[in-house]
Amino acid sequence: MVALLQSLAGRKPTPPTLRYQSFLFPQFKNNPIKGNQIKLPKFGLVDINLHREIPQGFSIKGVRVVSRCRGTKWFVVITIQADVSIPDTPSFGRAIGIDLGLIDLVATSDGLTIPRPKFFVELQSELKLLQRKASRKKKGSKNWEKAQVKVARLHHKIANTRKDFHLKTAHIICDQADSIFVEDIDFRVMAKGFLGKHSLDAGFGQFRDLLKWVCWKRGKFFAVVDHRGTSKQCPSCGSEWDNNLSIRWHTCDECNYSNNRDIASAEVICNRGIEKYLSDHWGTETAY
Repeated sequence: MVALLQSLAGRKPTPPTLRYQSFLFPQFKNNPIKGNQIKLPKFGLVDINLHREIPQGFSIKGVRVVSRCRGTKWFVVITIQADVSIPDTPSFGRAIGIDLGLIDLVATSDGLTIPRPKFFVELQSELKLLQRKASRKKKGSKNWEKAQVKVARLHHKIANTRKDFHLKTAHIICDQADSIFVEDIDFRVMAKGFLGKHSLDAGFGQFRDLLKWVCWKRGKFFAVVDHRGTSKQCPSCGSEWDNNLSIRWHTCDECNYSNNRDIASAEVICNRGIEKYLSDHWGTETAY
């Protein structure tokens, strides 16, 4: 033990690592926002970039301070509440089905296709170069920390670009219909397959969650349907065909229906959603 203490005594202290990336202030008696500042317990007044005013009738429930890019970017997430009840949006109006894929991120039953941007793949070489430079620095040194910040900022840029594209795409879809149906796939299983990197880069799970939120925000109906067999079923007659990924155009031998594979899958998803949710409201559409 004495030898161990003597060996440790000669070592230089290493900088502490941050165990958490956020901390929460759960309760506030009064409004902590004073102009462009927020008053946090034990911190006092902190300057913030308040991008919108707190709506009338809402009170601040809690404040979470979030750190990004190894402590070089800080955000304040304010949770507000009001004593109101928001009813669930009923199924109504014009319906579309959404098929998610690696070639086209979105294919709708109406024939709209939106190609998938390769957010991570396009910047992979730059990220690899930054990580290689960081690995050559002495761990704990200032140059090592600067290199880690550059890597974290590039990851942050990729995530922000992907989320921005997902939000804009969700609004485009909400412009097309009143009821939107998506498959109930567990995308975590897809991420473990041989196309895992591309599945994670596409961010299917994040897009589905954001689409659900945008639908709620805009008063659109959102629901998921059974994903089994959507890629090998004819949307016209219901017969099954070969589920080969290399076949990008399907032609039904029974009814001669012919269409793009992803659009055909979206039509099957739409049919299942109409059958499950819209059977009592079919025919009531919103004028565009």
